[in-house]
Amino acid sequence: MSFDFEVVLVVLTLVSGSIWALDKMLWAKHRGNSGLEEPEEPVVIEYANSLFPVFLIVLVLRSFIGEPYEIPSGSMKPTLLIGDYILVSKFSYGVRLPVIDTKLFDVASPQRGDVFVFRYPEDNETNFIKRTVGVPGDKVKYVNKTLYINGMKAEQTVLGMAPAECPGFFRQPATIMKENLLGIEHEIYVCQQDRGGVIEFTVPDGHYLAFGDNRDNSNDSRGWGFVPERNLVGKAQIIWFSSDASKDWLSGERFRWNRIGTALN
Repeated sequence: MSFDFEVVLVVLTLVSGSIWALDKMLWAKHRGNSGLEEPEEPVVIEYANSLFPVFLIVLVLRSFIGEPYEIPSGSMKPTLLIGDYILVSKFSYGVRLPVIDTKLFDVASPQRGDVFVFRYPEDNETNFIKRTVGVPGDKVKYVNKTLYINGMKAEQTVLGMAPAECPGFFRQPATIMKENLLGIEHEIYVCQQDRGGVIEFTVPDGHYLAFGDNRDNSNDSRGWGFVPERNLVGKAQIIWFSSDASKDWLSGERFRWNRIGTALN
């Protein structure tokens, strides 16, 4: 987005709220003493009185309860597809004031296996969504496409193949795997080409290790490091809508009805 919607929403709420409050405390009394039977409200005040409650409700819901997001990339396939719309719980990891992002109080911390939204550490603005694979204190190894957490292997079971999902000029199929992330089962894509070497991480206090489920097509902690606690936005909870823009409206396949209402794990 070319502007910060949260900032705009806060400004609109403050401006309309100030006009509403001044009108209730001062201006409405003067209009009542004007001698007119039904003094007319100025247009600005009329709009402020109408829109302030709307702005306030949207701000509270968006800042403290939940916020919808659209999935723009395939880095979390097969868990999340391009065109999925998800609801993110803003209070799962603590209640924060909008814009200034000051935490009022803690609720919980990301757990291993959570699908979470955070601000990209490289610019602290762009929202990313990945899976938590390491929490503070974890020693994580990524060896030949397999995770080892504190010496324990995240077991993988082959489920099938997904055609043309591997990056490159010749789009090779990806292997669909069920990964057991020390008790949290979910599906991932793995490309068999270029088995890779060993990457090791020790997750510091106040940070998290984030991988995409599309393991060979994801810009994640393997490239830019850890997610600071201050960058957390919230926990992805549910897919509330899903649309495939590559399908024609008349084909009957535009909407992925089977994905709507899917809880994320």
